[in-house]
Amino acid sequence: MVPEHHFKKKYGQNFLNDENILNKIVTESQIPEDTLIIEIGPGAGALTEKLKDVAKMVIAYEIDNELQPLLLEKFKDIDNVKFIWGDFLERNIQNDIKEYDFKNIYVIANIPYYITTPIVEKIINSGVDISKLVIMVQKEVGERFSAKPGTKNYSSITVFLNYFYDIKTLFLVSRNCFIPKPNVDSVVLSLERKKEVIKVNDENLFFKLIRDSFQYKRKNLRNNLKGYDLNKVLEVLKQYNKDLTIRAEDLDLEVFIKICNNL
Repeated sequence: MVPEHHFKKKYGQNFLNDENILNKIVTESQIPEDTLIIEIGPGAGALTEKLKDVAKMVIAYEIDNELQPLLLEKFKDIDNVKFIWGDFLERNIQNDIKEYDFKNIYVIANIPYYITTPIVEKIINSGVDISKLVIMVQKEVGERFSAKPGTKNYSSITVFLNYFYDIKTLFLVSRNCFIPKPNVDSVVLSLERKKEVIKVNDENLFFKLIRDSFQYKRKNLRNNLKGYDLNKVLEVLKQYNKDLTIRAEDLDLEVFIKICNNL
């Protein structure tokens, strides 16, 4: 670990230091041969150390320049780890990986809690064919990502992610496994790219429809979708014996896709 490191709250720095959890992340990720792994926020390099043994290449993005001396020294003789210094959200991932040959690309990371959703959205919109994400997130966020329709955690981000990925909760991680100790427990999720996606005719319309449907959590579709052709929305809902008094949290992905395509 790095006892002299000044942990920065603004970067959400909580370094995982439990050997069993680190090994479990790698094992549960089921990394095939010839895989390029993207890691976001390597911290002191504890997970990077494990990933280098199973990956063809690890590209680790680190925003905290103070960690440069530590990481460069630690991995100076390792030729399959590359660090990119700066904000992952501002990088062009396609450019960053274009010089490497690989069969698969995975994201495996202990993601800073305060920017979890922007990071996941960046990955989805990157144009890079990332087949799996194995990410550690705040437990509450993990519950939202993997929620089922009709539950309180089901939200627009749940539908958004389920359009692209099959989401599984792998295991919980206690707050005691980190330095410094965060105020919350964590969960490791697997997001595997869907082999077959029921395509929407217009993805931009689809994502806008999802956002608008969940805009006011306690309001029904009639109120949240006032700017849409409600007759076309109702046509689809009737196929499921539902009407416009239903709330977005009670509809699954398939219904939203059909509404979008009908619009």
